[in-house]
Amino acid sequence: MVHEPRLDTILMVEKAIQDFPSYPKKMELWRSLPKKMQYQTFKRVLDYFEASGKIIYNSSEIIYTGGNNPKLKEMIRTAVKL
Repeated sequence: MVHEPRLDTILMVEKAIQDFPSYPKKMELWRSLPKKMQYQTFKRVLDYFEASGKIIYNSSEIIYTGGNNPKLKEMIRTAVKL
């Protein structure tokens, strides 16, 4: 049975990604959420964020690309140019 996430759940996950001190791994982020949810629902939210361009995966880490993200800007600034 697939659980469709509600808007408040989607916003909670997005805020958790933005507020995480570093780039979280999926399990770290899931365990840190203020309200518990099924992992299947959590993965569905991440799939939605990836499809809409709000996150990308760097190995196993989640990088938030939406909005004003100082961590992403720093990573781009310090990246090695090819």
